[in-house]
Amino acid sequence: MKNPFITGTRIYLRLLSLDDLNGDYVNWLNDPTVCKYNGHYLFPYSKKELSDYIENSWSTKDRIILAIVHQTTEKHIGNICLQNINFFHSNADLTIVLGDKDEWGKGYGKEAWLLMLKHGFGALNLHRISCATTADNLAMQKLAKSVGMQEEGIKKEAIVKNGKFIDIIEFGILRNSFY
Repeated sequence: MKNPFITGTRIYLRLLSLDDLNGDYVNWLNDPTVCKYNGHYLFPYSKKELSDYIENSWSTKDRIILAIVHQTTEKHIGNICLQNINFFHSNADLTIVLGDKDEWGKGYGKEAWLLMLKHGFGALNLHRISCATTADNLAMQKLAKSVGMQEEGIKKEAIVKNGKFIDIIEFGILRNSFY
């Protein structure tokens, strides 16, 4: 394992690296299938743009952006982020992108999600972690529910995707519900 920050059973999470630019990372963000349900794919991404993003991710304290790496192959397969960390209110938002389509449906997203929830509630002493997804992203809704998150509300026609207004479903979990 190369510089693991959090180690799971089949994956580990580590800081993003400029070496990640040599893989498929930039291609994920320019892939309409990978970005079907997220805020990417509005503008094309370049390696330079991602290089700046990666370097910025090393110094920020309001978010933790980590690469999801397959332990056996050492392949960078996605990213997970605890963002909008607010230590005063003791909460944050969780996001994920599993960019390697060959790894979809194998449980790596759930493993990464659980590792970040544990880190957020344990190491960061957060009280509440939330996430949001589009109403048509059934896989993300299933993931949120499978780790104990509760549906908290719907933002009607909150974003535009492919020229159509889409509802956003919000989920949350409290520390005492996770442990």
